[in-house]
Amino acid sequence: MGEVFRRRPPGRRVVVLLVAALLAAAVAIVLLRRPADGTTLRPGWAGTEQAGWIAGIISAVFSLVGTVAAVQALRVGRSDRAPATGRLVQVGRVPQSASWFQDRRAQLDLTRVARTGRTAVLTQVLSGMGGVGKTQLAAQFARRLAHTGELDLLVWITAISRDAILAGYAQAARQLHLVDPTVDPEQAASTLLNWCERTDHRWLVVLDNLDTPAHAAGWWPPANRHGRTIVTTRRRDAVLAAEGRVLVEVGLFSEVEAAGYLHRAIADPGRLAEAGQLAADLGHLPLAVAQAAAFIRDRGLDCAGYRRLLTDRRRRLDELVPQPDALPDDHRATVAATWSLSIDVADAAVPTGLARPVLNLVALLDPNGVPTALLTTAPVLAYLSDARGADGAVTTDVDDVDRALHNLHRLNLITHDPHGGALRAHALVQRATRDQLVEKQLARITRVAAGALLSRWPETETRPAVSQAFRANAVALHDHVGDLLLANDLHDVLIRLYSSLGEAGLVRAACAGSEQAIADSARLNGPDHTATLAFRLLHAFYQGRAGDAARAAEEFTTLTADCVRVLGPDAHLTLTTRHNIAFWRGEAGDPAGAAEATAEVLADRLRVNGPDHPETLNTRGSLAWLQGEAGEHAEAVVALRELLADCRRLLGPEHHVTLKARSGLAFQLGASGDHAAAVTETRTLIADYTRILGVEHPLTLTAHRNLAWWQGCTGDPQGATEALEELLATCLRVFGSDHRLTADATDALTYWRQHEQSDIISDE
Repeated sequence: MGEVFRRRPPGRRVVVLLVAALLAAAVAIVLLRRPADGTTLRPGWAGTEQAGWIAGIISAVFSLVGTVAAVQALRVGRSDRAPATGRLVQVGRVPQSASWFQDRRAQLDLTRVARTGRTAVLTQVLSGMGGVGKTQLAAQFARRLAHTGELDLLVWITAISRDAILAGYAQAARQLHLVDPTVDPEQAASTLLNWCERTDHRWLVVLDNLDTPAHAAGWWPPANRHGRTIVTTRRRDAVLAAEGRVLVEVGLFSEVEAAGYLHRAIADPGRLAEAGQLAADLGHLPLAVAQAAAFIRDRGLDCAGYRRLLTDRRRRLDELVPQPDALPDDHRATVAATWSLSIDVADAAVPTGLARPVLNLVALLDPNGVPTALLTTAPVLAYLSDARGADGAVTTDVDDVDRALHNLHRLNLITHDPHGGALRAHALVQRATRDQLVEKQLARITRVAAGALLSRWPETETRPAVSQAFRANAVALHDHVGDLLLANDLHDVLIRLYSSLGEAGLVRAACAGSEQAIADSARLNGPDHTATLAFRLLHAFYQGRAGDAARAAEEFTTLTADCVRVLGPDAHLTLTTRHNIAFWRGEAGDPAGAAEATAEVLADRLRVNGPDHPETLNTRGSLAWLQGEAGEHAEAVVALRELLADCRRLLGPEHHVTLKARSGLAFQLGASGDHAAAVTETRTLIADYTRILGVEHPLTLTAHRNLAWWQGCTGDPQGATEALEELLATCLRVFGSDHRLTADATDALTYWRQHEQSDIISDE
């Protein structure tokens, strides 16, 4: 039955009382035999009277002892009877301690919450996703109490059903001799719980893997300051934290705990290179770390080699752990199979058949934050309806999605805050889920995920945090499905990704991403495919933004010829390419030639798209800007004022083309010599940029640079210098030293510092 420990004999109190009574009687006799004056007692009536007193005292004492003993005997016989062995009684098998078990923060939390005294919590529910080590924590806690002599009864039950719980209780009642072996299990279980409620013996009941709380309904161990209850579960339903129970969230290994486990388990310094990175790749999941370490030992690998296998999308997760019959530490399932039961339970809950397809979709997105808005888009709702019934016979709405997310959350398959706007999933849960998808399913869900991203991606980068979340999910989708985005004409989501990177000021990342996309699309679709041409346009544009205007103009010239040949002269991509040729010619030092080319593009835009199309308005803005760059500042101001009025009327005050027209107008006012008007317009623009785009958006910071410049031009070089010093510090912090905005701020600061110094010298 496991290790046993000495316990208190049930009759010890009676023995103590009896000894005390005899001592009291002896003292009474001595006192009565010796008078107060110290003389010796004489025989006679007085001695007889004193002897009677002595006999009466002794009789009363023994009567009292007898009464106490009888009550104690009845009490023990009725409700506190225990085995005659006087040792720890253990029911059920406590799992063996895991090899290289880590003393974790969760273990300290468990002990702290269960501390003795008036504030002790008698029932603790260890909740966490499959694989975080809940059972091992409970087992270690039980063993520590037993080894330190703090338990008289230990009951360990694998609580997979109501019958399993009752059987464990009944076995404990029989081993305590509270019931006969023939008593019905339910009656025996009730007897045990009654005993637990009244006894002063120290007991611990562990209900391990109580993944269906209803199994314990009516059978929770009672509250008794001498007893403790530990429950492990994958659930985090509110009912588990009711009635004096406390929910203890068991999380992942910390970085130190995961690295410590790998170092102890592998123990070969030559095989531990990249151990920390491997732990991170495994998401610090204790089960995954343990099984990976076992696989590394068995196969003679090192951590770096295992990482290469893990990143190979062609390998399933269950190929990278030991076989089921060789799992370490009494593991009952591989890391890949650990969550299958939880998924089945979630999928069976109302609305039935919805949790699994939701998790399939989440598995293709960012583990650190999937915007819940994506899961209520039209493409997703149509997909979920199809997944639940053929040809969309079962309609899925937003409320159904919310309930499915709740079902996944309460089984610790995801973490979802309904008010937070996003959900998280462990990367290995996602990996195991993707491994179950056949090729046709993966292609369908990829299309749904791409459609959801495009349908909700903000047209204007007005909220940096939201844009970053969409970029992270697009990157995750691309990483998970690889060529499926390009092979299935889903390249628009990558176009949006790289455009968003560029708009956020991450120009080099936009260049690198679009360059790789050109190579991938050419390999899969050919050099003349629309996707390949679109990526070429994007790459040329951000080449120019990175500072190489001449190279951008050259690339656009070559691309234009290919677009005309493949798509025709009036195609959207062809016109956009021609527009960019003109723009970058101007940036490269030929504003007059650029203006002439832009005028030709505008004529074709008007013919193809009409005067009110955003692209037509954008081309008008470029033409006005180039007029100013050619020295025609007054004409540029007039054209930009007219354009701004049309943009506000047709597109609204916050459209990116409207904001671009305002920026151009403010700059051309300053270039025309009206510096005060430029300061006023730019300050107003900064306020709107800050409200719409954020304080650290590249357009906001560019406007700050322009404001400082015009401020210096109004005769305040000191104010310009101070503003540019602050701007430079912000650019260095946000973008680093190599960014174009950082370089512009540095150049402007140098210029106005020199002018400020010149003014000082002149004054002297």
